[in-house]
Order: sequence, then structure tokens, then C-alpha cells
Amino acid sequence: SIQDKNALHLYSVNGKYLCSETLKEEVSDMCVTGEHIVMGSLQGFLSIRDLYSLNLVISPLAMRLPIHCISVTKEYSHILVGLEDGKLIIVGVGKPAEV
Repeated sequence: SIQDKNALHLYSVNGKYLCSETLKEEVSDMCVTGEHIVMGSLQGFLSIRDLYSLNLVISPLAMRLPIHCISVTKEYSHILVGLEDGKLIIVGVGKPAEV
């Protein structure tokens, strides 16, 4: 049914509709950083999408618990993920040598 579907819609600054992407999970928090959208879901997935195409940059990371909040450090080096049980998960961004 339509009420069970979630979607992400992209509009220009002037309000012109650009594109949309149907989502399998329910978004609980999102953060726009540079050219990416970082999203967390109630199903426990952390997703990173391209800001202009809404395509996934990497496969969603499973956190196993609902995500309540997301933040990105100002250097864009780490993603801070707050989970339902109160844990804070720190995810390094970039190549393993850079993290």
C-alpha cells in the first residue's frame, strides 16, 4: 500500500523537482555533508547517498539496532551514530589507511 512506502525527493534551490528514490527503510535522521546525504533508519541501516543523483555511494551498513541520530565531524573524517540502546558508534570515512 502507499502508506508503507518511503521516498527521498530532491528539489533544486528554486523548487524544481529533480528526482526521487524509493527507500526500503524508514529514515530516522539524515545529515547533508558536502556532496553526500548520510541517513540512518529505524531498521538499523546507515546509508550514504550522492546528493545530486540520490544513488547509494556504498552498500548500507547494518548497525543491528534502530538509529536515532547521526552527525558528521567538521573534517568529514568520521560519522557519529547514536543507537536506540544509547551506544555511540563511530564510523571512519575514507580508505582504511586514512582512517
